[in-house]
Amino acid sequence: MGLLNKLFGTSTGSASNIEKKELPWIPLNMLPQLDFMKKKSATKTQVIFKHSTRCGISRMVMNQFIDAYSLTEKDLDLYYLDILNHREVSNEVGYKFQVMHESPQLLVIKNGVVVAHASHGGINDLDLNKFA
Repeated sequence: MGLLNKLFGTSTGSASNIEKKELPWIPLNMLPQLDFMKKKSATKTQVIFKHSTRCGISRMVMNQFIDAYSLTEKDLDLYYLDILNHREVSNEVGYKFQVMHESPQLLVIKNGVVVAHASHGGINDLDLNKFA
């Protein structure tokens, strides 16, 4: 097991384990939230991270996003959408904001419209500081 622990890490809480950064995620799981976000985007940037929990690429991109994220709750509202468990909400995001569905996907909403969006590796190329 020593070799496997070196390759995959251990769960013993050793000093070599990296502490996971917590983001101020707001679960996006109800349709009325979309109207609320659209209105709130007039005064504060709203961001949606659409994630597929069954996709390895989506998980990798999300982990990179988390590692690079440097904003606070004061800067913008950051919503997390599990597209598999909330397919109806995911579909409505596409209709309401006129952005074709992809996963993973990041949408930046200001003044009721999407001002930037990206999918896959492009997510981590978006500079959210420009929109905060």
